[in-house]
Amino acid sequence: MKTKQENIFSSKTLSYFLQLAETMSYTQAAQILGITQSALTQQIKKLERTVGAPLFYSVGKKLHLSDAGYTMLDATHQIYETLNQAADEIQQSTSATQGDISIGILASIEDQVFIQFAVQYYLKNPEVKLIFHMLTRKEIWERLENNTIDLAIMYLPDDSIKNWKPYESRKILTEDLLFVHHEPQWSKKKRIRLRDTLEKKWVTYPPKYYLNSLIRESYKNALLDKPVSVAHFATPSQLFDFANITKTATALPISYVVAHRNEVQQKFWTALFEPEISFDLAFVFRRDKDQIPRIENIMNAFEKYLSEKDYISRLTEISQKG
Repeated sequence: MKTKQENIFSSKTLSYFLQLAETMSYTQAAQILGITQSALTQQIKKLERTVGAPLFYSVGKKLHLSDAGYTMLDATHQIYETLNQAADEIQQSTSATQGDISIGILASIEDQVFIQFAVQYYLKNPEVKLIFHMLTRKEIWERLENNTIDLAIMYLPDDSIKNWKPYESRKILTEDLLFVHHEPQWSKKKRIRLRDTLEKKWVTYPPKYYLNSLIRESYKNALLDKPVSVAHFATPSQLFDFANITKTATALPISYVVAHRNEVQQKFWTALFEPEISFDLAFVFRRDKDQIPRIENIMNAFEKYLSEKDYISRLTEISQKG
């Protein structure tokens, strides 16, 4: 017979509680978990009976955490943090040249340099299996928190994360965002004022994507309306293709433009924004994750890889090879 503690701390029950606490919607949480809403409700009620207090309450149709719910949420995060730290400590005694390394890459990032590096790394370390996942920003943070990816490659700073204490980052490079357009009168401009770009219709990243948020914040800081977007796409290639066919404007990281220089120059003109819109491309990982030998090894190998030829130079080389 299970004890009260076993009922409280079953992995399934806690994962159900965490998902509901994140979405604040029984319907949405049940869909994400792949269970019925009644099954989720039953598990939450079971947890509430075990702790002896309601964890959620409703005001109209809106769900809220109770004081007991906040206490349970904090305790649950601490439990998972302890387990993740234990797993990392155990792995610190493992081999540097064997095992799996799971890497989450933000889907809107130009990934050719990382794929080229992965090929070279495999040839030197054939017993290390690299597993790449193309993810949204939300998926990256969820998987970092759950310790299901070892490293993330993403854009920073990220104001959506309020507690950076469990994480560390290493900058790869600082990127600029380029205005990509079809206007002959601007063809020789190296920089274009934010105000002037509002004359054109845009195609942009989806509203909750990092670069979309960065663009909107830049225009807001300049006391300007945000650009009018006629469509949203998740990847630079999709934005490029749509903008090319529809003759709309867009904004792309300089890394994408460099990697596809020939194609871009044939179909568009580009210019820096004035003022500049810039951000960092960086590795993000759980604190002390780089103490695991195979993680330390791959990060040192990537640093050496860029010291031999920098990131933009490698993209230029890839572009020239076609």
